[in-house]
Amino acid sequence: MTGYVQKALNQIAAELPIVACQPAELPETPVRAVTFDSRQVQPGTIFVATIGGTTDGHKFIPAAIEKGAIAVIGTQPLMGIAVPYLQVPDSRAALAWVAAALYDFPGRDLRVIGVTGTDGKTTTSNLIYQILLSAGVRVGVISTVNAVIGDEVVDTGFHVTTPEAPDVQRYMARMVAAGLTHVVLETTSHGLVQHRVTGCEFDIGVLTNITHEHLDYHGTYEAYRDAKALLFSGLEKTHDKAIGNLRLSVLNYDDKSYPFLHEIVKTPQISYGLGAGADITAEDVRYSPSGLCFTAVGGGHRFEIKSSLVGQYNVSNCLAAASAALFGLEMDVEDVQRGIATLRGVPGRMERIQAGQDFLAIVDFAHTPNALKVTLQAARQMTEKRVIAVFGAAGLRDRQKRHMMAEISAKLADITILTAEDPRTESLDSILAEMAKAASEAGGVEGTTYFRVPDRGEAIRLGVKLAQAGDIVISCGKGHEQSMCFGETEFAWDDRTAMRAALAERLGTSGPAMPYLPTQG
Repeated sequence: MTGYVQKALNQIAAELPIVACQPAELPETPVRAVTFDSRQVQPGTIFVATIGGTTDGHKFIPAAIEKGAIAVIGTQPLMGIAVPYLQVPDSRAALAWVAAALYDFPGRDLRVIGVTGTDGKTTTSNLIYQILLSAGVRVGVISTVNAVIGDEVVDTGFHVTTPEAPDVQRYMARMVAAGLTHVVLETTSHGLVQHRVTGCEFDIGVLTNITHEHLDYHGTYEAYRDAKALLFSGLEKTHDKAIGNLRLSVLNYDDKSYPFLHEIVKTPQISYGLGAGADITAEDVRYSPSGLCFTAVGGGHRFEIKSSLVGQYNVSNCLAAASAALFGLEMDVEDVQRGIATLRGVPGRMERIQAGQDFLAIVDFAHTPNALKVTLQAARQMTEKRVIAVFGAAGLRDRQKRHMMAEISAKLADITILTAEDPRTESLDSILAEMAKAASEAGGVEGTTYFRVPDRGEAIRLGVKLAQAGDIVISCGKGHEQSMCFGETEFAWDDRTAMRAALAERLGTSGPAMPYLPTQG
């Protein structure tokens, strides 16, 4: 286990920065791991009982002890068990701090750049990563797509946002052991609220935007915004580092969250935006199907940025990355220019699928109303022909998105194809009915400007079949993801494979088989 530091139970307990009720004396038993999943307990593990959803981890304490747990942490009073028990006010925070202590607080040896927001997190994280690489900095990245540790690329999972705290700390510890000095950490609202990134010791926080998303979890926009704000308020609490502390907040001046964040953030700030008032902005923006170009102006700088990325939203992402690099990391302008130009694309983000067809086929992760809107607007800038959009809405998630996304596509796309996107245990037909109703209300005509096709493979086939020379077929919502959930089962699925299969069928060339989903046939 690279980066693992052997510590005793009493040492780790002493390093927890949370109030805990614990035995007067704890043994010097070596700790080998920490987990909140009793199934993963092995001898030498600290088991943390968490409560979430329909599961109460306290019920699994006996099973964890039977499997070799050397200590248990929980929030409920508990006596009479065979191993030491530590009671804490928040077990998820305790999980994060135990993991950080177990790996000897790797964030204190790294320059940690956190990127949060509704849309654009992965792209902005990769832009910052490429800027640092171009400057010769030894940097790693942890994103929804993967974790990159030196020359190693680690898959972070099928539907992972921010990995769980033990995984994050393990990745960071491996980076320290590999001699890396910086890490870019994509940080979701769930990751912040559920303490998955607690103990990471951020130096810079970057916000892309805060738009409609995850209201099924957070309840209101304000609660969602407050969750994102934890990244920036946490900068004040970052542990003093031998390499020094930056504590810089990079905020989006154009986003409606800016007045709130500008007011509450107590650390130094830099703002970026497309209009007047931001500290760094863009002038003379030019778009083309092959990328974008603009002049970045602000903070005593004026320089040209060229990128292979497309769309106005990626101008904002480039500005966010440039702001963090210039004003936080003190990179040279040339490093910023070279790093942004180096990023050819991000898996599942406006990713073009080429098979020799005379139209554009694109796969994108856009799965929120704002992301779908800006993605379709970008598609409009790439062609004078038709835009054909294929997408769905997830089951057991924010239902408001269904109406909003269908309405947006009905207005911005020439043809909308509504299909499956992780229906889970909800009725797919009901989800599509809600979306179809919204499309009709926005002026769509079923069978002409919009279609309902439950099977996602068939939906992509239809988009490809309808495409004419110069059109764009864009499949949104899955991007880089490698599975789709029906019921409680994850079926292997990749939109890029599906698009290649549909293109091969249309062109009569060899290609992959269409992945299977239970809606086939």
